[in-house]
Formats: sequence, C-alpha cells, structure tokens
Amino acid sequence: MAQLGMNQRTLATAAVCMVLLCLLVMNDVASAERSLKDKEPEVVFKREMKPGVLARISHFLWQSGESSYEPVWPDMKFDWRIIVGSIVGFFGAALGSVGGVGGGGIFVPMLTLIIGFDPKSSTAISKCMIMGAAGSTVYYNLRLRHPTLDMPLIDYDLALLFQPMLMLGISIGVAFNVMFADWMVTILLIILFIGTSTKALFKGIDTWKKETMMKKVKISMTQLLLPTLSKQPSILQVPLLRNIYWKELALLLYVWVGFLIVQLVKTYVKTCSVAYWILNALQVPIAVSVTLFEAICLYKGTRVVASKGKEITNWKLHMIFLYCCCGIIAGMVGGLLGLGGGFILGPLFLELGIPPQVASATSTFAMVFSSSMSVVQYYLLKRFPVPYAAYLVLVATIAAFTGQHVVRKIIALLGRASIIIFILALTIFVSAISLGGVGIANMIEKLENNEYMGFENLCYKS
Repeated sequence: MAQLGMNQRTLATAAVCMVLLCLLVMNDVASAERSLKDKEPEVVFKREMKPGVLARISHFLWQSGESSYEPVWPDMKFDWRIIVGSIVGFFGAALGSVGGVGGGGIFVPMLTLIIGFDPKSSTAISKCMIMGAAGSTVYYNLRLRHPTLDMPLIDYDLALLFQPMLMLGISIGVAFNVMFADWMVTILLIILFIGTSTKALFKGIDTWKKETMMKKVKISMTQLLLPTLSKQPSILQVPLLRNIYWKELALLLYVWVGFLIVQLVKTYVKTCSVAYWILNALQVPIAVSVTLFEAICLYKGTRVVASKGKEITNWKLHMIFLYCCCGIIAGMVGGLLGLGGGFILGPLFLELGIPPQVASATSTFAMVFSSSMSVVQYYLLKRFPVPYAAYLVLVATIAAFTGQHVVRKIIALLGRASIIIFILALTIFVSAISLGGVGIANMIEKLENNEYMGFENLCYKS
C-alpha cells in the first residue's frame, strides 16, 4: 500500500509538472501571438503609408528614364489646314518682322492648332520660319539709313554687345526645351509676355505723345530752325555695301561659325559624356570674348552706341553686366519657346532710348544669327520635317519683306515711328494669349490622361 501511495504521489507530481509545462508553453505561444498581432498593424501601416509631399513632388517632376515626348508630323498635303496655316503664318511673319520680334508667338499656335504638329516640333519649325523672316528683313534693312543720323539703320555696336550673349542663351534654351515640361514653359511665357507687352504699350503711347508735340512745333517753326525734323518721316536708301561694317560683321560671323563648329562636333560624341560637356563649355569663351571686347570699348568710351544721337550713355560696369544678362535671358527664352529674342531685345532697346526703326532693325539683325544657329541645333536633334519647314520658311520670307515695305511706306506718310512700337506690343500680347491658351489646354489634357508631366531626361534619345 505504501508503495502504491508513493507511485500515485509520483504520478500526481509528474502530472502537475506536465500541466505546468503545458501552461508555460501555452503562455509563450500566446505571448508570441500577441507580439505578432501587436506588430502586424505597424507592418501594414508602413506598407500603406503614402510618400511625403517632397517625395511626391520629386516623383512628379522627375522619373528616371521617362519621356512623354512623341513627335507628331502630319503629312504634307494641300488642304484647308495648310492654306489657313499659310495665311496666319504670313500675317504673323509680317507683323513680327516689323516689330523686330520674329513672330514665333503666332507661328507656334498656328503649327500646333491648325496644321497639327506636336508642341516641340512646332517650336523647332517656328525657329525655321523666324530665320526666314529675319533674313528677309535684314536684307531689306541693309539698304536703309538711320532716320536722323548719317549711319546705317542697323546699329552694329549694339549688335556686338547683345548677339553673342543671345546665341549663348539660345544653346541653353534649346537644351531646356528638351528637358522642360510644357506647363513650365506656359507659366514662364504668360508672365514674361504680359509684362513686356504692357511695357511696350506704355512706351508706344509715350512716343506717340512726343511725336504729336514735335508735329505741333514743326508747324509753328521753320525747317531752318529744325532741319532734323524734316528727315524724320523718311529713311534714305543707299547701296547695300555702303551699310555693311565689315570689321563688326566679321566678329559676329566669328561667333556664329564658332558655335556651328561646336554643334557639328557634338554630333560625333556621346550625349552627356565628358567630351559632350567640354564642347558645350567651349561656347562660353567664344561668346564672352566678343561681348567683353565690346563692353570694354563702351566702358572706356572708344566705342559708342551712335544710334542714340547726341545722347551719349555713360556705360557703367553694372549696366553692361545687366544688359549682357538680358541678352542671355532673351536667347534662353527664344530657344525654349521657339521665339525670336526680339521679344526681350526690342523693348530693351527702346528703354535704352534707341529709335523704334533702329531697335526693330538691330534686334532682327541679331536674330538672324541666333535663329539660324537654333535651326542647326534642332535639325541635328531631328526635331522637324525638312519639306514642311522649307515651305513655311518661304512663306515667312515673302511675308516679312512685304510687311517691311508696307509699314515703311505708312511711316513715311504719317511721320509716326511709334507705329512700330504698337505693332511690337500687339504681337507680344497676341502671342501671350495664343501660346498661353494652347499651353493651358495641353496641360489640362495631360492631367485628365494622368500623363507624366515632369522634366525630361536630356540624355534620353527620343
């Protein structure tokens, strides 16, 4: 019995130990389950947590390898689109050449809305049309003299100061055109154009008032007392070679040829390679060397902007630096938006006190070099169809020559050069409305389609 009692006590003890062991194991399992359950929401939360504001903005603006650019080149056929586009382009080139702005603000919407090119191809073809219109205008202006002084209508010193910086800005602007999204371009365009058109309008009103006062004075006084006023309504024509300053023209051609060589050599190197960036950097000393030469001469007084007449500007270093920056900005805007740099240079020249005819002729002269260079760059990037561009260049060339001839006759008849300023303001304002409207419409369409609207990769070959 005693033995039986001991066995029972042993079994009982073992049972108790087993129960305690089971309880401990169950407790550990329960603790582990509770731990997993406690951690599970945290894991789920981390998985569902949205990225921060900065991360979302960064993802919206830049996605590696993304490119939303798809070239759209309609077939070249004789239909209502090309007829209407040719008419709009004709008037745009005529107005733009007179105002000294090229007309790109009218060309780009016409090419996009009427003919049917994509925005970036429209920008490239617009540059081709600006080149044709500017070349025709310069050929016309090279035979004309200053309205009141014995000098060419084109101010070569003014061109030497701004043209190299304009071309440097063009190269930067073309790269930005590849990189920037359309909505970024639209916002920049609306702000810039409304400001410059308003400024030009006020300048035109002020010039109109001065012309009215001069007409009243002229009526009350004899031509002997005011001989210069009798020359105001007309501009003398001379043989073309007499108006060419070969030394200044050679410097301008040096910049153009230097930029052309850089662009051609770039086609043989890999995009975004070390050699590619070195070649791009070579454009800086080419442009700066000529502008620096002219700036030093103006600062020392060995050269003057003679088209201002008796009013000689005392050029300060900060003024020269500011004007050079304006030249770069004008080029950047031109390359980015497919416009002529005259949208900025024209109003700037007027603020410097340059006569409207000279301001228009000189800004157009500078645009011949810059627009032709941007055409080369866009051609190397294969951004436009050559047959379409060649036809539209012909239209713009004829229109510019016609516009110059008609408006010069009107100025000679009325004796009011302020007409050029009003045409400049009108062209810029119409460009702001048309280009801004097209840009906003494209932006809304992309938002509705959830398309990528960030920066493009400059090194991405589309």
